[in-house]
Amino acid sequence: MSAGKLHSICIAAERGQLKKEVPQAKVIEDFGIENDGHAGAWGRQVTCLDFASVQKVNQEKNMNIGPGQFAENLLIEGIDLKRVGVGEKIKIGSDVILEVSQIGKEDHPSVVTRTLGVTLLPYEGLFCRVVSGGMIQKGDAVEVI
Repeated sequence: MSAGKLHSICIAAERGQLKKEVPQAKVIEDFGIENDGHAGAWGRQVTCLDFASVQKVNQEKNMNIGPGQFAENLLIEGIDLKRVGVGEKIKIGSDVILEVSQIGKEDHPSVVTRTLGVTLLPYEGLFCRVVSGGMIQKGDAVEVI
């Protein structure tokens, strides 16, 4: 079992927008994060990225990319997300459980690529469906179960 913490939570009202950081969020079973444009009845309800990957891009490219700018919902630190596979579950806080439904996605010219010139979700993003909902907040414990 791997353990870490929730670095940030980010949402955007519509798809195709960079996400903005929020201190807490309601995660709804079989739907996604309340008020996020990617929520819905499909397999990519919540997107997760490894905070270490964002830090690496910032260092290598001399950038200052912050939470939500890669269009991720959750930045997780302290867990090597490259070791998490499809079907595995991630627990956040005391109640929320996400199941990884897809790793990466088709890379197409997105607002992220056009804005930053670099992207991570197509290669490292964990796309998840919500198995169990609840409230989450920045700093919550995260573990692979």
